[in-house]
Amino acid sequence: MEAKYEMHLEFLKENDKPIFDAIVAEKERQMDGIELIPSENLVSQGVLEAMGSVPNNKYSEGYPGKRYYGGNEVIDIIENLAIDRLKKLFGAEHANVQSLSGSPANMAAYFATMEIGDTFMGLKLTEGGHLSHGHPVNFSGKLYHSVQYGLDKETELLDYDAILKQAKEVKPKLILSGYTAYPRNIDFKRFREICDEVGAICMADIAHIAGLCAGGVHENPVPYFDIVTTTTHKTLRGPRGAVIMCKEEFAEKIDKAVFPGLQGGPHAHTIAGKAVAFKEALEPDFKDYAKQIVKNSKAMAEELMAQGLRLVTNGTDNHLMLVDTLSSKDLPGKKAERALELAGIYCNKNTIPFDKRSPWDPSGIRIGTPVLATRGMKESEMKEVANFMVQALDNAGNEAKLKEIKGKVKEFCAGFPFYK
Repeated sequence: MEAKYEMHLEFLKENDKPIFDAIVAEKERQMDGIELIPSENLVSQGVLEAMGSVPNNKYSEGYPGKRYYGGNEVIDIIENLAIDRLKKLFGAEHANVQSLSGSPANMAAYFATMEIGDTFMGLKLTEGGHLSHGHPVNFSGKLYHSVQYGLDKETELLDYDAILKQAKEVKPKLILSGYTAYPRNIDFKRFREICDEVGAICMADIAHIAGLCAGGVHENPVPYFDIVTTTTHKTLRGPRGAVIMCKEEFAEKIDKAVFPGLQGGPHAHTIAGKAVAFKEALEPDFKDYAKQIVKNSKAMAEELMAQGLRLVTNGTDNHLMLVDTLSSKDLPGKKAERALELAGIYCNKNTIPFDKRSPWDPSGIRIGTPVLATRGMKESEMKEVANFMVQALDNAGNEAKLKEIKGKVKEFCAGFPFYK
């Protein structure tokens, strides 16, 4: 199999060798290893070209047709293409493509819909939520009265009846769904019903599953939610950034919250990269790609469980899995992450529901299959990846053995190149 895309770094090679060498080393790390971090992906040559292009040079505060600088007629074309493609992809009434990242997008949504001190509900960080979903150390927990809901202790699943009961008690202004470490499908229609019953604004952060929603393998909340935020660089396979989609009634407030409320000039080169990614996601083969992510995830989960590892909720419906390495291999997440890294397998330590350990050294790891599907791997390869993982975890204290596994991982990955 030949590499799909070629990197062009001739100028850096001649004029800034240290940066050239570092970029090539990072490319080699990505190609020689197994990337299991579910919030990462590999972008196309088109996205890379757009990101490294001349729109980077332009200041374009404001929105298409209403800029605070002259000379934005071409930038308007780029931004309108991104907006139109995103609205078509998700069935959105309104879209803002200027958010610089996921947390700022969430902040803009909160600013547009709540006053400082208002109450909102989001899932606990330790049970699958995100820092910006109301954690006390984050702006979302400092500026607003955050009431956190949790999972059912027995099933490790969302308990919608319990969430409704809690919402009736606290009467939140907004309820947030969509998570960073929840391996099962989310019943967004149920969340819409809960919000309607208590009169709350219905919001979702689909940063992790946006590509699955666009590809038709997970319910898409955009057409019937008030506000939906997402990053563009995870399963959506675009540049690092974020977007906000909403009902028309929230459009003006969302746009004003992004600019001038939170940001100055948008990053036009990133918006161009987003537009490219949205066009790719509108192609028929993206649906096949989204399906393959989930097929791979399920195949890997089955193999890991067959080899004795405990997975939170005993499996997965989406692109990610939470592995309880402490109970499975007597390895805290930090040691498990390090052992896998030494074997050329990359993941992140992660709390599991009701974890008694610190987030800095939790009981598990979080893994996912977006990058593997992007590289062309299928279900049979997931079994090989699972074998590599178990071998590494079983030899966590043996650096010589981990080095040997890393060599085998590199040889395996050579069959699935992506960047030359």
